[in-house]
Amino acid sequence: MLLRPVSLIAAASALLVSALMLASCAQPAGEAKSPATTAGTTAGASREAPPPLLVDPSGLPDFSRLVEAYGGAVVNVSTVQGASDTGEEGMSPDDPMHDFFKRFGFGEGMPRQHPPTRGEGSGFIISSDGYILTNAHVVDQASEVTVRFTDRREFRAKIVGSDERTDVAVLKVEAKDLPTVRFGDPEALKAGEWVVAIGSPFGFDNSVTAGIVSAKARSLPGDGYTPFIQTDVAVNPGNSGGPLFNLRGEVVGINSQIYSRTGGYQGVSFAIPIDVAVSVKDQLVKTGKVSRGKIGVTIQEVNQSLADSFGLDRPRGALVSSVEKGGPAAKAGIEAGDVIVAADGRNVERSSDLPSIIARIAPGTTTKLEVWRDRKAMSIAVKVGALEEQKTSRAVPARGEEAGRLGLAVRPLTQKERSEAGTDGQLLVEDVSGPAAAAGVMPGDIILRVNGRAVSTPDQLRTAAAGGGAVALLVQRGDAQIYLPVRMGQG
Repeated sequence: MLLRPVSLIAAASALLVSALMLASCAQPAGEAKSPATTAGTTAGASREAPPPLLVDPSGLPDFSRLVEAYGGAVVNVSTVQGASDTGEEGMSPDDPMHDFFKRFGFGEGMPRQHPPTRGEGSGFIISSDGYILTNAHVVDQASEVTVRFTDRREFRAKIVGSDERTDVAVLKVEAKDLPTVRFGDPEALKAGEWVVAIGSPFGFDNSVTAGIVSAKARSLPGDGYTPFIQTDVAVNPGNSGGPLFNLRGEVVGINSQIYSRTGGYQGVSFAIPIDVAVSVKDQLVKTGKVSRGKIGVTIQEVNQSLADSFGLDRPRGALVSSVEKGGPAAKAGIEAGDVIVAADGRNVERSSDLPSIIARIAPGTTTKLEVWRDRKAMSIAVKVGALEEQKTSRAVPARGEEAGRLGLAVRPLTQKERSEAGTDGQLLVEDVSGPAAAAGVMPGDIILRVNGRAVSTPDQLRTAAAGGGAVALLVQRGDAQIYLPVRMGQG
C-alpha cells in the first residue's frame, strides 16, 4: 500500500511549502547541562525554585496562571526581506499603471521591482535587558526584524547571531525591565506530560495551545544533531520560535517544526530542547559563532540481526561503518565494526543519539567512548575534534546602524505634469530603496505630506524627515491617496 509523502514544515508563516523540508534543525554546541545552570552570562532568565504544578482543585491542568505569569514574555517577530529588482525592463502596455508611469518619463525602460517579502514568527524574552530567543529560519535573510510585545509596543531588533544547524537565533532589543521566562530541564520531561505553547500562529498574537509530550530525543530526516521533543500541541505557521512550557511554567523547548501533509497542524510537532538552545545562545552572544565536537566516524543503526551477529544483548548503540583517516576516532583506535554504546557518560540507544552527544563536547576535550568489539566491552579515550562550520552562524548588524535616510530619489513635478495627474503635490518619486521601499513606496508616487506637513521641495522633504523614527508619508498613487509609515534606517 502506497502512502502519500508527509512534509516536515517549518512553522514560520513566511516559509510554508508543500515539499519535504527542514527548518535548519541540527546540533547542540558545547557541553550542555541543565538549562538552569547554563542560562549563562546574558540570558538572565528567572531560575528561582520552580513553583508547584499548575493544577486546579479537581486535579486537572490549569494553564491560566501560566499564561498570566509568562504570556507577556512571548513576542511576535515580524521580518522584512528587501525589495528585489528582477532585471526585466519595460512595463506591459496592458498594465493599468502603464500610462501613468509613461506620463512622467518612465516609459518602457522602467525595471520591474518585486515588493519586499514579509514573514512572521514568535520569540520569547530571556533577559530583562532585551535578549530574545527565536528560530533561525524566522529571521533568515531578514533585512529588518521588528519585535512586538503584548502591550503593542514595537522595537527594532538586532540579530546577535543565528545558528542554522540548531535553528536557534538570538535577537536584542534596546529596552529595560522586560518580563522574562524561566528555564526548565527537558531531560526531566516524560512522555504523556502536559505542555503548553504560546505564539503567533497565522499572526494571532499570544495564542495558547496545549497538549502532551509524545516522545523525546526524536531525530528528524536530514538531521542528526538535535534531540527534538515531539508533542501533539497545536503548532501552526507563525508559532516558530515560540516557547514550549511545562506545567511548572518553565520553558523546556522552542517550537520549531510540524510534520504535516497540508502545511497545517496534524498532531505532530517538534521543539528544540531549551538546554540545546541555551548552549547555542551562550556561544553566539560570547563569540558570535558556535563550536561543535566531532570524532570522524560514519555510523548506522543496529537492528536485531546486527545485534545477534555482534553478540549484543539487544539492538542498541551506533555501528561504525567507516572511520575518517587521520581523524580523532582513527587516532584513538576506533575501528569499523565497533559498536559505540555510550559516549561521555551517556548511553547511546540509537545511532542518532551519538552525533548529538559528541556535538555538545567542546573541541579539544578528551572523552570516553564505551565500545562493543569482539563480543566484549571496552573503553576508549578520544580527543574530540572540531566540526567544520557550515553556514552555522551569522551576526547581522541592526539596520538602524546605517544612515537614517528615507531611501527616496525625487524631483519636482512640472506644472503640466501636475495638471495631468490632477494633484496638488509637487514631488515625484523617481527611485526607491531602503526604508521607503520596505514601506511600499513606489516609483511614480507623488509625495503630498510628511508627518502631516505639506512638502514641495527635496530640501523640505529632508527637513521634515530629519527627526528619525517613524515617518508618515501621504502619497498619491493614481487617483488614490494613502499613508505609508516609513521606519527610518531600515532597508
